[in-house]
Amino acid sequence: MKRTVIMLLLTAWCFLGGAYAQNNADELMKQAQQNLAQKEYIKSRYLFLQAYNAYVSQGAYSKVVECGVKVSSLYHQENYYKEAFDMLRSTEAVVYTGEQKEKKAFPELRFPIIKERLQMYIKLKNPSRAKEQLDRLEETAKAARNDSLSNDLLYTQATYYYTFGMNAQGDEAINRLIGKYKAQKNYAKVNDCYKTLIDIARKANNSALVARTYDQYIVWNDSVKALNAQDELNALKRKYDESLNTIQEKDDSLSAKQYIIIGLCVLAAILAAVLVFGAIVLLRFIMLTRKQKKAISIANEHNELKTKFIQNISAQMEPTLDTLDAKLPGVKALHAFNAHIQELSELENSLDEPYEMEEKNISTFCESVMEKIKDKTKSDVTLAVNAPKLTVKINPEQLEHILLHLLQNAAEYTPAGGKIWLDFKKRGAHTHQFIVSDTGCGIAEEKRANIFKPFAEVKDLTKGDGLGLPICALIATRMNGSLTLDESYTKGARFILELHA
Repeated sequence: MKRTVIMLLLTAWCFLGGAYAQNNADELMKQAQQNLAQKEYIKSRYLFLQAYNAYVSQGAYSKVVECGVKVSSLYHQENYYKEAFDMLRSTEAVVYTGEQKEKKAFPELRFPIIKERLQMYIKLKNPSRAKEQLDRLEETAKAARNDSLSNDLLYTQATYYYTFGMNAQGDEAINRLIGKYKAQKNYAKVNDCYKTLIDIARKANNSALVARTYDQYIVWNDSVKALNAQDELNALKRKYDESLNTIQEKDDSLSAKQYIIIGLCVLAAILAAVLVFGAIVLLRFIMLTRKQKKAISIANEHNELKTKFIQNISAQMEPTLDTLDAKLPGVKALHAFNAHIQELSELENSLDEPYEMEEKNISTFCESVMEKIKDKTKSDVTLAVNAPKLTVKINPEQLEHILLHLLQNAAEYTPAGGKIWLDFKKRGAHTHQFIVSDTGCGIAEEKRANIFKPFAEVKDLTKGDGLGLPICALIATRMNGSLTLDESYTKGARFILELHA
């Protein structure tokens, strides 16, 4: 009797323990998703990892894959590619263990793992390794025999081909998917395909594909509206015919039902009026769409003309300025403003042309840049450089241009006894940052949104034209990077220049 009671207690304890572990894993995953929605990426990654380990212990393989892929995605989002690939290998090993245990393949679980690895190779611009993963993905989708995975495969193939400039293959993949949805009359999915294709083209910087897809999308929208209008017309016509038949039957059988006949005629007239009104609305919408398309084209043309106009004005100003006394503050300011306009225009027209790179010792380089502002700081201002003796590929001339401008601004606005420092930090295998910080007055909150926009406000040119930061931001973009203001820093101003190798 005692043994029976003990066995029952042990069974109940195991059941309750398993239920608690399941609930704990689900709660961790729920918290991770909430933090991800709030863009708390590090915390979200940690919680997904905890949920991953909990699901591994339970053998919940689909949840293991979901959490593992999320963790990998959050790693490579921050350019921690080694950790991301390791996470996928670990997840794949768990799936393999499950397959051995269940004695069957899990292609639907392997699919998201392979897809995530493929996306990382696409982001790393490694076409050969990406193609290997694409081939594996296709084999896995065929093994799964799942329509949803087959559609996902076509999206992924299109992304790969367009990213690496194989437009014909990309068109074939996306057109196959659109053809499937058209055959099913799933017009919402067709719309999603065109929107996704436009997004893929933008990420691949393929302006021709963006324009072509946008034209196809407009034509498709027009045809869908025409189809819907035709369906409505047919439905109304059927109702109208039914009304006439009813009227005829009632008229033949019961003369006393004339009021009903009149009512049905009125209804038919209303339906016809609604149909006419709908046709008018449709025609107006088509005309408006064409006008909007023409307006976009005109706006782009005007923008190009504006840039040329500004360049011509700048070029015409230069001979006149040369005749004036360059020592006068106003003339000196106009010379600088003219030079900045020329530089800004040239940068806007050459953003797709990369700079030449060379190996430099980053510690020596940063020290030499900082040395150039020593005589421009106020008394007792501390200058510091925190950079390792590391060799990095950079364009020294353009990088010095940006850092020197940021440091000169810091020197101008940092009071006596303050501090200015330049930090260098690696953020992954192919990403590094240059951070310029000071203890000056900082930048007013209402001005932060426009500091990288040229001509955002009217200024006295003798006090600066405000084009320095916009020019630096464009140079950073051409160097495959970005220049941002750290708005969380409150002790002065802090600018972050992030470059990608």
